[in-house]
Amino acid sequence: MDTINTILPANVILEYSYLLSAILFVYGLKLQSHPDNARRGNQWAAAGMIIPMITTLLLHKNQTGAGIPLVNGVAVVITTIVGGIVGTIMARKIKMTAMPQMVSFFNATGGAASAVVALIEFNKNPDQAVLVGLLGIIIGSIAFSGSMIAYGKLDDKVGDIFSKSMTYVNLVFMLTIMGITLFVLLGGLSLETRTFLVYSLLTLSLIYGVSFVMPIGGADMPVVISLLNSLSGIAATMAGFIYKNEAMILGGILVGSAGTILTIQMCRAMNRSLLNVIIGSFGGGGMAHTSEAGTVKEISMSDAAILLSYSAKVVIVPGYGLAVAKAQHLCHDLEKLLEEKGAEVKYAIHPVAGRMPGHMNVLLAEADVPYGKLMEMDDINPELPNTDVVVIIGANDVVNPASEDDPSSPIYGMPIIKAREAKNIIVMKRGMGKGYAAIENLLFFNDKTRMLFGDAKGTLQNLVNEVKSL
Repeated sequence: MDTINTILPANVILEYSYLLSAILFVYGLKLQSHPDNARRGNQWAAAGMIIPMITTLLLHKNQTGAGIPLVNGVAVVITTIVGGIVGTIMARKIKMTAMPQMVSFFNATGGAASAVVALIEFNKNPDQAVLVGLLGIIIGSIAFSGSMIAYGKLDDKVGDIFSKSMTYVNLVFMLTIMGITLFVLLGGLSLETRTFLVYSLLTLSLIYGVSFVMPIGGADMPVVISLLNSLSGIAATMAGFIYKNEAMILGGILVGSAGTILTIQMCRAMNRSLLNVIIGSFGGGGMAHTSEAGTVKEISMSDAAILLSYSAKVVIVPGYGLAVAKAQHLCHDLEKLLEEKGAEVKYAIHPVAGRMPGHMNVLLAEADVPYGKLMEMDDINPELPNTDVVVIIGANDVVNPASEDDPSSPIYGMPIIKAREAKNIIVMKRGMGKGYAAIENLLFFNDKTRMLFGDAKGTLQNLVNEVKSL
């Protein structure tokens, strides 16, 4: 170590390691833009995290010039190894259908870690970086409690609690948190008073995280998860400022900015404002289409198999129902069978289908569906008028024509996959239940639509068998 220090000072080596970390983070993020490179992107980003951890343990000096105490260093290494083992076990055991829950849990741990760091450092140095410390506590706490509620909702352990009064409750929480923060920043408080207010902020932020996620319905969960992900990144940035650690700052900025951009894009895809999502006003208030909409027409399994077998072009629209039924492998089997019979098969992916950003992409990738077959909404819509059959599996609101035809509908203006423009439409559903927007789907009553009722997994299995027999 002394030899190294004679060539370059320890602090210079440390700064270079942070620079290398930044490069690896950005490179890893770039590789993750395509599934073929995503694994390597994760590996490079992981290396970008490990390198500054090692150099910090070995080379970091405090203001007195002393390094990290041996006991502290050993504790960091042990906890890192334990955390790595636990994370590896969780990642290997997790099912693709439960990936949204895993993402929410990771968001929660990131937020909690940042909040704890901010709280500890604020107590140690209450006069240094007050604003950064308070923001770390607030944002980290909201990310933690909000993500845990999102995890519970996704895992069906926590239900939706929606009331118009929740909007005002959340507003009161926000104003109270802002008021206490400003009061602490003004200074002139005794140590006891400031400590009390800081812990009050921590408590209120935890409660606010719960109260703002509680009313949000399942259809909005992809946006919420993306928002919470950005908050966990911002919280990590605050922790980086507290420790004056460039690697933490950059990592947090990348996560926060990427999550924010994705949140905005998904809100645009739903034609809704972020405030509207947070308020949780999705559902109800739309025009009820019941008897006026018409009657549904069913199709037998054999007729559906014949129609698909003699089609030249088929587009499959997957939704959350496909994930719940764990039928992605059977869906891929059907796709391969139809291709063997000469059909061109593609998948139409709506930006907010499922319960997390990219949920359908991850689900189909797990079934080894080639990424080139996954088409974004704007790319597939022009092809639908020339499509022989659109097969809708577990999707509802994302194909509902009410978004274009009914100004009174709560989803009016939301871009949809224009399945109704196809020559034929087959809808696989358990029953005539409504989507999360709580309105009737006009597509089900279209003259070109045929309903194939039943669980997606069982229905697809029977359909695959029928197609094989032809």
